[in-house]
Amino acid sequence: MKILFEVLKHALMITGFVFVMMLIIEYINVQTRGLWHQNLAKSQWKQYFLAAILGAIPGCLGAFTAVTLFSHRIISFGAVVTAMIATSGDEAFVMLAMFPQKAILLTVIIFFVGIIAGIITDKIVPKKYFETKFSKNELPLHEEEKCDCIPRKNLFANFIITSVPRILMIIIIAIFLLGTILGLIGEKEWNWIRITIIITALIALFIVITVPEHFLKEHLWEHIAKVHIPKIFLWTFGTLLVVNFLLQFIDINNWIADNMFVVLVIALIIGIVPESGPHLVFVTLFASGTIPFSILLASSIVQDGHGMLPMLAESKSGFVAVKTVNLIFGTIVGVIGLLLGF
Repeated sequence: MKILFEVLKHALMITGFVFVMMLIIEYINVQTRGLWHQNLAKSQWKQYFLAAILGAIPGCLGAFTAVTLFSHRIISFGAVVTAMIATSGDEAFVMLAMFPQKAILLTVIIFFVGIIAGIITDKIVPKKYFETKFSKNELPLHEEEKCDCIPRKNLFANFIITSVPRILMIIIIAIFLLGTILGLIGEKEWNWIRITIIITALIALFIVITVPEHFLKEHLWEHIAKVHIPKIFLWTFGTLLVVNFLLQFIDINNWIADNMFVVLVIALIIGIVPESGPHLVFVTLFASGTIPFSILLASSIVQDGHGMLPMLAESKSGFVAVKTVNLIFGTIVGVIGLLLGF
């Protein structure tokens, strides 16, 4: 029962953050008439560097944001690969605490490996292939629409005659916000992750309160709340539940320690699992001097914490494709590292 409750809280945190980020991205895109979207679309380098920076941010929030941007066709598939290689998930905090200098070095390496992998991925496979196959949710920005999204005379004018979708979205965001503030959802300690989630939730709440009815129904309710969020929550909750139950019955630490000759292969395979916990095995083994830096590096390239759970919900084939590319680069880097003896 405890596992079920913890999984539920984690799933709610992930889904809630993705939800408020989707609202904010949709809002910005319409308010700017898609100019920031077009600016990113014209420069692949900006996409790769943005994705690498999002991935390098400790924790999974940056990775979630990258997947959200990709699902709206704001960044390319290669940029998602960049973000997922550059991220170490929640393990980044542990590594910074246990071996800060090596952790920084690892982050710098996977930052640039991610950019290289993203560029190669987009060069090998046509952009249109990924867009049509994996990302089908382009932001619905209509040229004839002009959203006066902030009422100038009365900020709360929308409450004079309000709708059920607006009330429901306010309640959902308010519950998520209150749960985060009280520590019932997400981080229990006050840190930058908790503060970031609270700020984004407050921005999303302001958006839902102030936007006109048409924008709320067409863009936020029909496009995000009804289509994306239920699917993301169910897949996230289901995946976390299965992984956690499996980890209860498999002693990964002892298994790896007893089979060191295949530790690189194990690290790569375990990196496929969309869960933060398993990677800590290799962090611990490296900290104790049991495995070389190259295996930790290969594991970090393949694994992405919970970052790919929203992608799994949106596109199973997209999830497999990203993991496959990351696995290829992780294998190459890991093998070269072992051959060079580092």
